[in-house]
Amino acid sequence: MERKNWRDFKLYAITAANYHPGRSMLDVMEQAILGGADIVQLRSKDASKEEILEDARALRELTNQYGVPLIINDHIDIAIAVGADGAHFGQDDLPLAEARRMLGPDAIIGISTHSLEQALAAERGGADYIGVGPVYPTGTKPGRTAVTTAYVREAAEHVRIPWVAIGGIALGNVDEVLAAGATRICAVSAIVGSASPADTCRSFRARIDAAAAAGAPRDDGRLYQAAAVEEAAETQGGIGGEAAAGELGSAASAGGRGAAGDEAAAIDQAGEPGPFELTLNGRRELTTAQSVEELVASLGLEGRSMVVELNGEIIARESWAAARLADGAVVELVHFVGGG
Repeated sequence: MERKNWRDFKLYAITAANYHPGRSMLDVMEQAILGGADIVQLRSKDASKEEILEDARALRELTNQYGVPLIINDHIDIAIAVGADGAHFGQDDLPLAEARRMLGPDAIIGISTHSLEQALAAERGGADYIGVGPVYPTGTKPGRTAVTTAYVREAAEHVRIPWVAIGGIALGNVDEVLAAGATRICAVSAIVGSASPADTCRSFRARIDAAAAAGAPRDDGRLYQAAAVEEAAETQGGIGGEAAAGELGSAASAGGRGAAGDEAAAIDQAGEPGPFELTLNGRRELTTAQSVEELVASLGLEGRSMVVELNGEIIARESWAAARLADGAVVELVHFVGGG
């Protein structure tokens, strides 16, 4: 089945076998997909590696059948082994830059976040999407303090990559989450623990669609102000299409710039260096930074503990100012984010 752009997802379903004893994981997840879940994550904290691999292979076949992306929680080796579309990590898991190196530039990498600071760090680090939560107390994250809809509102205002509200969300409270600005919902027990996962998913999708139709706060899944980014993609040329809008948008967000095309034109008219393309943590980006030091500053990462690699060579901090960037440069930034 042909796949749509994964960034258009609305309902994210996660496996949790303990919520449906007596029913197979595969049957439950197929019902979720039939009801409208358009991205699926395999998450299993207690199973053996062999069991997770077996489930991942079965889910990979199922999601391929329906054209739905498959994300593997934590186990990057299993994600690679089964050809999953991506992987999801927590705050204490594999550093994002290393995950990108192992999975490649086209993989979907998600990061769990529990504060706006963590969200913006994940965005700068090259995450493709983030989880925002847990919005409410949840059995899947015992001991984790709920972030409430206050963080949902912050994400709606500040986060420019796709994000999904998660944690304790059910049909009884999803309207409150949508009213706070969420346009994507992840539910675990509410879906897989229901008597009819398909009907539950249909109900979630109806609520999501109704909120969108009513004009809930805008979040269209682009990486940065969609109209400006699309204009920049057209004026810059060379990359083209929807992917260009995402990549240009990420560069604009990273550098703190709004209308990227207008600024690039102003720089060119002034006779100063215009933006050029480099690969940052596995993703193509546009930048005007002329050195590693300027790039780090443009990302708002000054003073952070990090390792910088330029074209395969580790650059000592004292050499950042002298390390010049050029078109086609390959940069890896590994910075460390605390939290759980």
